[in-house]
Amino acid sequence: MAKDRTRFKRYEGGDPLAAPVDLAEALDAIGESVMNGTSTERAMREFLRRGGRNQAGLDDLARRVAERRRELLKRHNLDGTLQQVKELLDHAVLEERKQLARDASMDDADRAFAEMRMENLPASPSAAVTELSDYQWQSQQARADYEKIKDLLGREMLDQRFAGMKQALEGATDEDRAAINEMLNDLNGLLEKHQRGEDTQADFDDFMKKHGDQFPKNPQNIDELLDSLAKRSAAAQRMLNSMSPEQRQELMQLSAQAFGSPQLMQSLAQLDSNLQALRPGEDWSGSEQFGGEQGLGLGDGTGVLQDLADLDDLSEQLSQQYGGARMDDVDLDKLAKQLGDQAAVDAKTLRELEKALKQSGTLRKDSTGQLKLTPKAMRQLGKALLKDVATRLSGRGGQRDTRQAGAAGEQSGATRQWAFGDTEPWNIPRTVLNSVQRRSGGGSGKLIEIDDIEVSETEARTQSAVALLVDTSFSMAMDGRWVPMKRTALALHTLITSRFRNDHLQLIGFGRHAEVMDIEQLTALDAMWDKGTNLHHALLLANRHFRKHPNAQPVLLIVTDGEPTSHLEANGEVFFTYPPHPVTIAYAVRELDNSMRLGAQTTFFRLGDDPGLARFVDQMAKRAHGRVVAPELDDLGAAVVDSYLGSRGGSSTSGGDLGSGNGDWFGNRGFWVG
Repeated sequence: MAKDRTRFKRYEGGDPLAAPVDLAEALDAIGESVMNGTSTERAMREFLRRGGRNQAGLDDLARRVAERRRELLKRHNLDGTLQQVKELLDHAVLEERKQLARDASMDDADRAFAEMRMENLPASPSAAVTELSDYQWQSQQARADYEKIKDLLGREMLDQRFAGMKQALEGATDEDRAAINEMLNDLNGLLEKHQRGEDTQADFDDFMKKHGDQFPKNPQNIDELLDSLAKRSAAAQRMLNSMSPEQRQELMQLSAQAFGSPQLMQSLAQLDSNLQALRPGEDWSGSEQFGGEQGLGLGDGTGVLQDLADLDDLSEQLSQQYGGARMDDVDLDKLAKQLGDQAAVDAKTLRELEKALKQSGTLRKDSTGQLKLTPKAMRQLGKALLKDVATRLSGRGGQRDTRQAGAAGEQSGATRQWAFGDTEPWNIPRTVLNSVQRRSGGGSGKLIEIDDIEVSETEARTQSAVALLVDTSFSMAMDGRWVPMKRTALALHTLITSRFRNDHLQLIGFGRHAEVMDIEQLTALDAMWDKGTNLHHALLLANRHFRKHPNAQPVLLIVTDGEPTSHLEANGEVFFTYPPHPVTIAYAVRELDNSMRLGAQTTFFRLGDDPGLARFVDQMAKRAHGRVVAPELDDLGAAVVDSYLGSRGGSSTSGGDLGSGNGDWFGNRGFWVG
């Protein structure tokens, strides 16, 4: 699980005047995934990972985090301090040799001994530095270079635990170093007291009053101080673990020369021990493989190890793969530091999008705790689908018949803004007035825009009982027809529930058996390996729906990609066989005849190019005085909505009566149905 969820301040970057997040694209993508069989929770997570058209997603941010991590490891190595020590040592030895060669006043024996020491120094820089700890330097420059080694080691060792110390102590005096030693003693005392549970806030305040200038982040309590110090100390330990055994040995031997006294290392070792005891959850044992050419000093290297730890935390947070994951877990401050402000803005937008989805009433948890699309979300998805349907229908120039005069009903005298699906006549005075007011107010100069149009409300003359039968057999999913089928059902459901509320819609899915479904159930339906296409059972349910509404015009819409292969027996058992059995065909035909006797206007929507299916559907439509539409998948929704609107207008919008059907030939199976 992501660590330290609440231990970072809120990121305040970004454009304060930016528009609120747009849920439309997210909801459309989530709805598409849900209709494809994905859970709502997973669909939301997938959208957050992918992002939108103009919005980076979690996957993109995670990729950049991984690239940043690889770049740090590829660019750097950890021998920067050792190289600096070697360079200072080589320069000191060279200057000393020069001084010995030109100092005529020096005793020959002493010169020879000194030259011998210079000549026989160990190859190891740490051993050479130790060897020269008691050497009496003749060159002032050489002595200064050697002292720089001890000063460098001291500052680097402190910089490993306290970021910025290397620069702060450059040119430090003995008093400055004494102040550091005093701070370390007081800090260790405070931590040991805290470990025993004996410290108070006053103890911390006294410590900060005395040494607060050494802690620029200004921690407010002992825990904040511990968090900061432990992360840095753990990174220092990981840096040591990441070195080669030779580098590690060199550094440990050199550390004794820090500031020319072992006291500093004793205090730092005690500090590391206290921090590890108080924060055992930090990564004290990890290591990294560096392979670059840019050498890092101990302090800078520790900073890079901290960066790597931050990147690892971000990688986990951005993965959202742990239990209870949420966008609030992503540390925006770390993200801004590692990838820049824009990355933090992108993550913040995703966070706001996640909250908006859950707080806007589009997503909710059901009784089992699973995230689901709400009815509000279904309406929004349906409206988006209807817009697409309207666009497709508007492109069908000349294909739609003119509605019969007065088909929409008698005018009531009231008007309202036009909406897709309206068959009422335009109210010309109100439409023109809206156009004039818009243009006089500085709006678009177009003569008429969609928002200007108002229609005259009418009292509906008739009601329709609509049964949409959708094939839910496995072939629909296998052949990519699953989602278009669901989108079609949702579009029709939205149109009827929003514009034709007096009509009665029933959704019926039919696979091995048929089932009446509400829109939420149908859109969330998973594809099942269940052989059978039970049109007979679906027609039984449709006819029952028609009989419940005897005063309504029955409208039967059937979407299928296969011939009937199962039917319902008298005892309620399902009979299945492939190829289709004559009895199965006969059962379906008999129930279609019952639909025809109830006055149903029937349309078959044939999906696929199977010749047997085409012959069967053509003969069924002919028998029912109905019609057949063979739309492309992208046009299925428009075709079904168009057919429904045509049935309400009392005329067919495309196609026509295919004739009566006594003694018709069905399918390619070689049998008659009379």
